[in-house]
Amino acid sequence: MEFVEIAKLAKTASLEIADLSTEIKNKALLAIADSIEQNKAEIFEANKKDLTDAEKLVESGELTKSTFNRLKLDENKMRDMVQGIRDIAKLEDPVNKKLFVRELDEGLTLYKISCPIGVLGIIFEARPDVIAQISALAIKSANAVILKGGKESINTNKTILSVINSALDGIKEFPKNVISQVFTRDDVAEMLKCDKYINLIIPRGGNSLVKFIKSNTSIPVLGHADGICHIFVDENADLEMAQKIVTDAKTQYPSACNSVETLLIHKNFPYIKELMASLELSEIKLIANPESWAHEYGDKILAYKFVDNVDEAINHINTYGSGHTDSIITKNTENAEKFMNKVDSAGVYFNASTRFADGFRYGFGAEVGISTNKTHARGPVGLEGLTIYKYKLTGNGHIVTDYANGTKQFHHRDLA
Repeated sequence: MEFVEIAKLAKTASLEIADLSTEIKNKALLAIADSIEQNKAEIFEANKKDLTDAEKLVESGELTKSTFNRLKLDENKMRDMVQGIRDIAKLEDPVNKKLFVRELDEGLTLYKISCPIGVLGIIFEARPDVIAQISALAIKSANAVILKGGKESINTNKTILSVINSALDGIKEFPKNVISQVFTRDDVAEMLKCDKYINLIIPRGGNSLVKFIKSNTSIPVLGHADGICHIFVDENADLEMAQKIVTDAKTQYPSACNSVETLLIHKNFPYIKELMASLELSEIKLIANPESWAHEYGDKILAYKFVDNVDEAINHINTYGSGHTDSIITKNTENAEKFMNKVDSAGVYFNASTRFADGFRYGFGAEVGISTNKTHARGPVGLEGLTIYKYKLTGNGHIVTDYANGTKQFHHRDLA
């Protein structure tokens, strides 16, 4: 089937799911979670095949080690994937919420109501668990979605989506074609041109992928190109806390986009040697003079720099950071407040690891990605980030002429 036909079907599906009850959407989500759990052996087998093929790509230099690591599904990822879907089912429905109610005049009431965006085009590399996360978020937020995963995870992607759609086929009230998948570069090219049917594109991948998409489409794009995260260890930071947080942010999952890439240290921090020694014991390679302060390593490599004060740290982050997530470790609450107010990032933390920048950890159930945009949605994008709003106006034969000639006047009374 040509891509435009897939997009047309998705558009029709988006209009049908927009009116679906919360009960049916939650029923669909729980059916998907159960089905994935019941078919995990088949999913693991497909993933094993992808990993075998990917190993050859790593050896030939066509695939990075960090991408390979994201590709692997294990019991922990499977558990989180299934639990994430069930958590989304428990969340409040983000659609048809009254954002405000204003009585313009007696009998003339304006409602601002949350509604789905429509059709989402998701382009992602490696991580096959993305399919389940995004499908679940799309269903709960009443959006249709077209998924395009990387070739390195094609077997896993196909298997997971087959399991999802089989579960959805068992719910007669659920519309067809809400979740669809494409596979080729030509499909990506067509997706980027398909502004008649696709309302938002969300890329999840490396810098080159995101930049290419943003440069080649007129469709709104939500995403981030880099994960250049920083931690600033202030002059009076607690040593043990600094050791724990920096180690966690770098080693817990080095290839994640919220892994710390640059460590800024106040020049008067009294435990510099102890901090650096503990990081080296954690098998972190420390680099004092990197070729670029805006490099995402995706590995146990950490650039570091000494700064004179919190203001220099803030300036460095705003100059070289990607607007993702940055953290300060300090006992000085004034410095912490200054840091969180002046660092221009989607996530700003005080005495916490950057690895908390995640939809699951924020209680969103899951996320479609991290946004560093300053419009619509920012940070981990969960259900609310996949809705927009519309204005509903109810009257009783009201006409503008009566207000234009002074017969009637607006009183604009907020009711909710």
